[in-house]
Amino acid sequence: MYLIRGLHNLRSQHKGCALTIGNFDGVHLGHQAIIRHLHEQARRLNCPAGVMTFEPLPHEYFSHEKSSARLNRLREKFLALQSTRTDFLLCLKFNRQLAAMTADEFISQILVDQLNIKYLLVGDDFRFGKGRNGDFTTLKEAGEKYSFEVEDTATQVHLQERISSTRIRDALSLGQLPLAAQMLGHDYNICGRVAHGDKRGRTIGFPTANIKLFHRNIPLSGVYAVQMQMAERKILGVANIGKRPTVDGVNIQLEVHLFDFAEDIYGRHVCVNFQHKIREERKFESLDALQSQIQLDCDSAKDFFISTNSI
Repeated sequence: MYLIRGLHNLRSQHKGCALTIGNFDGVHLGHQAIIRHLHEQARRLNCPAGVMTFEPLPHEYFSHEKSSARLNRLREKFLALQSTRTDFLLCLKFNRQLAAMTADEFISQILVDQLNIKYLLVGDDFRFGKGRNGDFTTLKEAGEKYSFEVEDTATQVHLQERISSTRIRDALSLGQLPLAAQMLGHDYNICGRVAHGDKRGRTIGFPTANIKLFHRNIPLSGVYAVQMQMAERKILGVANIGKRPTVDGVNIQLEVHLFDFAEDIYGRHVCVNFQHKIREERKFESLDALQSQIQLDCDSAKDFFISTNSI
């Protein structure tokens, strides 16, 4: 699978494709069903299957700091799509130029001239172009004009409700990790590199791996039982994601204390899988009080892992 950043990096083998367009935030079960159908059509037409997405996401570009929390960043999205056997992920920079494109310009200049699409799969509520004036009907008419097929996606449901990134974000914010995992098809995770922190955890007997976060707006907060994946290894632990009010923290950080682990992993790329919420983050009167609570959190996490036969 190829990650293509920008139309200027397209190659001839990527053109004449079957394509779907969207944020694909989380690459949840609904997204996976869309991509399976895309592959079926690509095989029928004997052409490559591609996914088009944007950085930043359009709603982030327009709303800036007020945008909703993102489930994953581009690297995580790419890794998730790799397992779907998609031929390429085309990422367009969402900027002033792209935002100013009319629906007709987007179709003629990008979908037709640059990609020469044979088939397009989008939601029937898909809107695009300046002022969001383009819709499914616009695409159907363009398909007839430029000779490409257009189809809308079938809605995927869980517990009689539509699977969506918004539902998953809501479930995560409420601590409903099993529900989020059911819609994602896997535990929710955050991936990144282990970075140097203030090493305060060592002073109270709970050293932590600090995972560099790339977005300030994270869909969950608090203390969790987690499983950290590093290459082929999976290590159990307890994580805190938040501002660390006891030490007057300002920025959101993800810190993971791993059980029975003392290796140097600075700079390693890891994924933290969130499996069970233990409690909300709160401020303690002293480091001694925080130390006592972390021990209770570790005990709670181990009890959870025992109950799920993870230990």
